[in-house]
Amino acid sequence: MAVTAPAVAVAVAAMGLAASPAAASPAAAVPTATAAPQLGGACTAADLGTRHPYIKNTEVSPTITHFKGWYVTEGTTGNHTVVTSTETVITVSVGLTGGVEGSFAVATLEAAKASLGLEVKVGYASTSSESNTVVWSFNQPGYYGVYKGTKKVTGTYGSLNCNRSQQSDGSWALKWAEGPGGGSFTTYTTLEEGAVRCQDTVPAGSIMAKAQGLLDCGSPAAKAEHPAGAVAPTAKQEQEQDRKQGQEQDQKQDQDQDRLAQPPARTSGTSAAQPGATGRGARAALDCQTQVYKIAVPGKPLSWGAPLLADDGVRLRPSTIFSAHLDHWRLCNVTESNGVIEATLWNWGNGGCATIAAPDAATDRAVLRTAACSEDDLQRFYVYRDVPGSSKIGVQNKYTGSMMGHDRYADGEFIRQYSSGRQDGTGTYSLTGV
Repeated sequence: MAVTAPAVAVAVAAMGLAASPAAASPAAAVPTATAAPQLGGACTAADLGTRHPYIKNTEVSPTITHFKGWYVTEGTTGNHTVVTSTETVITVSVGLTGGVEGSFAVATLEAAKASLGLEVKVGYASTSSESNTVVWSFNQPGYYGVYKGTKKVTGTYGSLNCNRSQQSDGSWALKWAEGPGGGSFTTYTTLEEGAVRCQDTVPAGSIMAKAQGLLDCGSPAAKAEHPAGAVAPTAKQEQEQDRKQGQEQDQKQDQDQDRLAQPPARTSGTSAAQPGATGRGARAALDCQTQVYKIAVPGKPLSWGAPLLADDGVRLRPSTIFSAHLDHWRLCNVTESNGVIEATLWNWGNGGCATIAAPDAATDRAVLRTAACSEDDLQRFYVYRDVPGSSKIGVQNKYTGSMMGHDRYADGEFIRQYSSGRQDGTGTYSLTGV
């Protein structure tokens, strides 16, 4: 070791000399963090196929999830095991689905976490709906409220999409604009447990103060002498419990109605006929533009190709004389709002309309398919466009809110939905007139 040390020192010195020019450029050594998209901020054509959440407002409220009144007499202080009753169940959810599916929902909760500076649940979770045990050491006799609680976080969010915007001087630029697909979210912070007496001084607005409020300290039940152990609920506590049960029943009814309102499952069958189409159509229900398009990967030959078989999906395919118009699409029933086109994508080759199958609506990476054309939001798409002169677009399903994209550039690769889009730019396509 003594003999080799000078050689090591020389080698280290040589490395230091060789590295010194690079060290003089801190920008190259330390990568800069990508700033989060902001409403009205600039975006690029690669962002046309992406989607980001932003938090509109939030509310934080201390909530008791489990509670039990407990009386400690002289001589019974020390450790007690208290079985508490359920007061409130909090379930993490984003939007109408009642859960946390896809990267967009997780990103929404992450954005809420960042905006509040609180550690909140960012995946599917729920506080217990069953009785919970709290082991607590009581040092003084008295009437206690033994509790478990948390801070319930609720709020609303919006969706940021990249789209072209005309400037005051008449020029065009790509900016982050508020797109469709906002909603509400619910989550909660870490659970806390403890015990509190009527005479304790506690911070206002805290979980402990919320538990102290449930004690109903001025009631005869609180002042009466009790044997050690559980105290029967006061009238105030029973009224609060009835109110919460009524709210939970109302929420369940709302969720049931939401599920009933889901669109019917995708069915195979005949497609809507179009003038001059080769599809096996039975009725003409769409008002389609005469222009025919390819939806292609920019600068590359592969484009969206509709399937011949009902159980297959839309794939990236090369355009050849054997494509049989399966790579040709028309925009139908077109409307435009705030510069964003909404349209049904009708395929010339099989006469079907692009859709996400209803059973897969909440599934990230669900395959884009074609089905018989109908009045269904699963068959409606928003088209976000680059500045005039460019054919680049991003495509978003109206019902699911997800962006269309593909995992890799390859012949036969499926077009899929991604709740946040493809952040590597592979969700940006070219709408090219044929």
